[in-house]
This record gives sequence, structure tokens and C-alpha cells, in this order.
Amino acid sequence: MQVYNIPTGAIGTNTYLVFNEATMQGFLVDPGEYSKGIADKIKEMGIDIKYIILTHGHADHIMGVPGFKGDFPNAEIIAHVKEKEMLSDTNFNMSTQFGRPTVIDADRYVEDGNEMDAGGLHLRFLFTPGHSPGGMCIYIPEENTLFSGDTLFRASIGRTDFPGCSFNDLEEAIHTKLWPLPDDTQVFPGHMGPTNIGFEKEHNPFV
Repeated sequence: MQVYNIPTGAIGTNTYLVFNEATMQGFLVDPGEYSKGIADKIKEMGIDIKYIILTHGHADHIMGVPGFKGDFPNAEIIAHVKEKEMLSDTNFNMSTQFGRPTVIDADRYVEDGNEMDAGGLHLRFLFTPGHSPGGMCIYIPEENTLFSGDTLFRASIGRTDFPGCSFNDLEEAIHTKLWPLPDDTQVFPGHMGPTNIGFEKEHNPFV
């Protein structure tokens, strides 16, 4: 599995391009802003984008979706079912404040524990509300990898002062869904650099 981190948008959201080198199929995570350069590189490399996966619906994670969907029309947009309201409301998802009102209707809404295959990569969705009502993480057990969105950062967590947020929900989600993962699980967050579960269990001061 190859993982490329491409910071996008005004606040440097970590957009991830993930693919299986054996099948050259993969997915995008949280395209905060569209980049023709990224799209051209994907085409040049011959990667078949199966999914555009949204860990949650805040503007800085979704505003690039329409552009990439235009370039890769067969890619399914994936989000948690409890994020549907946020994705459809430009005030709730705060894209209006960014001056780029964006409404997204996912092709497939998933729930906790749902699984999917992306070119031989086995994806499992973990429902982790708190930063948003339908926040989720993407876990790939065989690769010992987690894409945590804005649920968990290195020595930090996502904000819980926006509409629809809850610190108690976020804390519970991290303790029940993420801490049971192997300590050496690599974590690719929505902002800042990578970390791992063991480090966060010992050193994260927020949970």
C-alpha cells in the first residue's frame, strides 16, 4: 500500500491518496481543495480511484470533492450516514464561511463496522462522533493503518466547540474505538503529522 499526503486548502488539510501497488486501485481521503496537478498525477500514474472518502463533513475536508468527482466520475463518494445533514447544509459544514458554499450528496452512506474493498485493500469504518455528528475513521487492519480525520491528532484531538460537536462523545469514541487497536497502528490524521496509537495512549493530554 502506498500513502501520499497532499496538504490542501487554506488551513492545510491532509488529503491522502492511497492505493494498492499490485492492483493500482485506491481512494482519496478528505479532499479539502481541488488540485488539477493532483488529478493529473493520478491519471499519469494510472491509478483507478474507486472511492472519495470523507471522514467528516466540515468545509476544509470536502470542498475539493466536486472537482475530483468531475475528473473521476466513477469514484463513489463515501460518508457516514449521520453526516448527511452536515454535508447538505452549507452553514452547518461551514463552507459558506470559506466563501465556497459546498453541498455533497454521498453515493454511499456507511455505518459503524461497515467494510469495503478498494483494489485489495480491506477498509473498515469506525464511527467516532464528537468533532462532528457523523465523524468516522478508516481502518485497514492488514496494513496496520488508521486514517483518523479530525478525531485524533498527534498529542491532540479535534475541536469540540463547533455546532454538532461533543467532547464527551469524542472522548468515548477514542477510548472505545481507537485505544483497542494495536499500539503500533500508524495514524494518519486530518491535520499535523502522523503518529501511532501507543504514543497517543501514553502522551495525548486531552483523552
